Amino acid sequence: MILPKIYVVDDNPMYAATVAHAFKQDLFQVSEFHSGTEYLNQLDSSVDIAILDHHLPDITGLDLLIKSKEINPELSVIILSGQEDISMVSQFYKHGAYCYIVKDDNALPELAHKVRNLLNTVNLKKEVKLLEEELEDRSKYNRIIGNSPATLRMLKMIQRVEKTDATVMITGESGTGKELVAEAVHYNSNRRRKPFVAVNIAAIPDNLIEDELFGHEKGAFTGAIGRRKGKFEEAQGGTIFLDEIGEMEIGLQAKLLRVLQERKMTRLGSNKEMKLDIRIIAATHRDLAHQVREGKFREDLYYRIQGFPIQVPKLRDRGRDVILLCEHFLKISAEKNRMPARTFSEAAQKELMKHKWPGNVRELIAAMERTALVCDKEIVSVESLILNENSTEITKPVSLSEAAKANGGLDGDVLDLAKKLAELRQLEPLLRALDSQKNPA
Repeated sequence: MILPKIYVVDDNPMYAATVAHAFKQDLFQVSEFHSGTEYLNQLDSSVDIAILDHHLPDITGLDLLIKSKEINPELSVIILSGQEDISMVSQFYKHGAYCYIVKDDNALPELAHKVRNLLNTVNLKKEVKLLEEELEDRSKYNRIIGNSPATLRMLKMIQRVEKTDATVMITGESGTGKELVAEAVHYNSNRRRKPFVAVNIAAIPDNLIEDELFGHEKGAFTGAIGRRKGKFEEAQGGTIFLDEIGEMEIGLQAKLLRVLQERKMTRLGSNKEMKLDIRIIAATHRDLAHQVREGKFREDLYYRIQGFPIQVPKLRDRGRDVILLCEHFLKISAEKNRMPARTFSEAAQKELMKHKWPGNVRELIAAMERTALVCDKEIVSVESLILNENSTEITKPVSLSEAAKANGGLDGDVLDLAKKLAELRQLEPLLRALDSQKNPA
């Protein structure tokens, strides 16, 4: 484990030693300097935090800050001063100081608090740098936007498996971008020049899914007027992506198990086996182990399809990736609707970071499309954001038929009125946002 590195600069040896001692006890690498020149000669990119005295005999604190940032732009700098000079404080912040602390009786506790807060940022930067170094080429995954540790860890997993033929299981909440991950695996693999065939199991009725996957021969069933290739056959030489594998009817799971184990299949209505040269990537938002316990998913298929696991992080766990994604999709929406480019205010960014995003990236894309249509200014304010208000808890709405049963039936007029009210309720967020644009506070 590499300990965070702190440089303490103060021309008072006793004060410098006191500060240094406090942080050495907290497992930091701490070095003391009694002049700006001595400190600058030792400063390099490995230093995380610098605690600088404002009044040094050989250089001013402001000049020392500026030179420090030239040598190490990522350095977090804390300024210590015997007095509070408002005009100088603003200059320090303007040139990138993290904070300004006056040397009074509360200086050391305040300094300790600030350094502890900085530690999370420092560790985050170190993790991101390490992950970026381990990734061979970040540009290969340019459709996956973000540089948070959660995103980079996922990319590292993609990199480990992409050049193999291993079965991959992608898990994550709905809307996180599991198909994008599957595409990244395929298009960086040795099969990239062959087909990538995506099948959403949940979108195909149970009575059609077998034909969709395996195809059929002419006359296999009523209406089968010719031979038809299934998705497995279409993916020959390439990759098949089975999205929402947890929704597959249990009777069909035995046939999928055989494809996984033997790489063979038979069209409906045929006795001839066909060899398959395919890679299989599956995805689900469900807990398959729980489904096995409930008898909804075959245990043998569960162990076979696990393969190499890739977990797609929730959007709310991706830090400032949220802002990068919002900027990206806001730009796309603006271009699509021939609107000028826009940026987010600081308050709007805080609101976006605070939002829980239960629908993940899918919800974010829809929110940015609405925002692009509503906002008529270059800077997107909080009032222009149309986010799902009840994002922390999505409840299943009671249907009109359920309401009718509960109330002993609804007559036609009441039913029509209920439908109109439901439609208006869906439009409420958009109407409020448009009203705030017309009548700003």
